[in-house]
Amino acid sequence: MTRLDRLRAADPAAADLVDRMVALSIRGLPPGYSDGEFVFTRRGRRGPDGRWTAVPEGRSLRYSAIVALGAAALPQDGQRAALAGDTTLDLAGHLVKRLPEVTGLGDVALICWAAAESGHGDLGLALTRLAEVEDALDGPVPTVEAAWALSALAAATAAGETSGLGERLRKARGRLLDGLGDDRLYRHVIGSAPWYRAHVGCFADQVYPLQALARLHVVSGGDPEALAAAERVAAGICGVQGPQGQWWWHYDARTGEVVEGYPVYSVHQLSMAPMALLDLADAGGTSYLDAIRLGLGWMTERPETGEELIVEELGLTWRKAAREDPRKLVRGVRAMSTAVSRGTRIGVLDRVYPPVAVDHECRPYELGWLLYAWLFEELAK
Repeated sequence: MTRLDRLRAADPAAADLVDRMVALSIRGLPPGYSDGEFVFTRRGRRGPDGRWTAVPEGRSLRYSAIVALGAAALPQDGQRAALAGDTTLDLAGHLVKRLPEVTGLGDVALICWAAAESGHGDLGLALTRLAEVEDALDGPVPTVEAAWALSALAAATAAGETSGLGERLRKARGRLLDGLGDDRLYRHVIGSAPWYRAHVGCFADQVYPLQALARLHVVSGGDPEALAAAERVAAGICGVQGPQGQWWWHYDARTGEVVEGYPVYSVHQLSMAPMALLDLADAGGTSYLDAIRLGLGWMTERPETGEELIVEELGLTWRKAAREDPRKLVRGVRAMSTAVSRGTRIGVLDRVYPPVAVDHECRPYELGWLLYAWLFEELAK
């Protein structure tokens, strides 16, 4: 039974929404694709007649690699539809050729992961580059990037590239488990950080380690410690999920309490939370299908704004519902206040800066993760 089949058995309306979003993603990716690479964002522009357009801006190897992961879960005709005539192998090949100039752990890991998922013949070269970048690390490592490195190695193992990976998997596993330590949730970096936000982790800092540890449990033939850590994180984020399905943004890693809930991102509701939680269930862990369903529902009805976030005519979703606060004031104040005294809310900030703004942009990775979240298991078969 596929992920969509499981969702449909529990909630046909939620499954219809995901079907709609998969079709929208395939249709919405080509406008952001050019010369083997995706743009950084498509930014909304409203004309005098009130109608929206989406203007491409910048380029992003990182987002291109994430789209490659999502497109790899499509049949070849679907890949060509999503990639303006190219296949995932074409996209992965372009990314692998760029590796010598890529220095960031996260970007290299994602490209390596995409090479593994797409079956690219230069996976070995990508793994070598990942090893070079890891060997050069010195100092704190962003939690998200550490998780992507472990997921890349797990994907390479699943693809049959096992030579020399055992020790590397062990080190990447140890780094990620050490990063959680005795905390309830993950912090933003593994290593030292400024005192006023050292205790804070964002939603991405929870989702990607959860996913990586669940996948490690599968490819290693069983890793109870890794699975237990993934379960701890999943229980933490699901335990404080908003009443309308909101996946909140900033947490106190020490306690699991929400430091600041906003922004709430479309990609978290549609893609990243389902992706990680479904991976946990597939690994034999707890099923959080009800939490996934609740999160999906936020996309069609929410208390923050009545504006439609799914824009069919442009093939995108608007990025987030957020506060209109200058320089991210609320999250900064709440991070500092909870560093001084755990659980401090400063509730007046909710009244001064209500979450009524909509961010009118869409980044390609948002659509890429959606495809990967809901179609991945068909590739695995």
